[in-house]
Amino acid sequence: MTRFLFLIPLILSVIWFVYLRLNGWSMRQGLKGFIYIAAFSVFIAVAYTVLLWLTGR
Repeated sequence: MTRFLFLIPLILSVIWFVYLRLNGWSMRQGLKGFIYIAAFSVFIAVAYTVLLWLTGR
């Protein structure tokens, strides 16, 4: 399961990119969304790292 965690930010970024294009916005205008996606992904990675460390796996 943890092997596929890299897909979360990838899929979210693709969805955000498609949303921007469909609404006629530039990547520059949607930069804040990509930053939120990166922050959310880092939070998930840190949470899983701490959980794996606490359980001793």
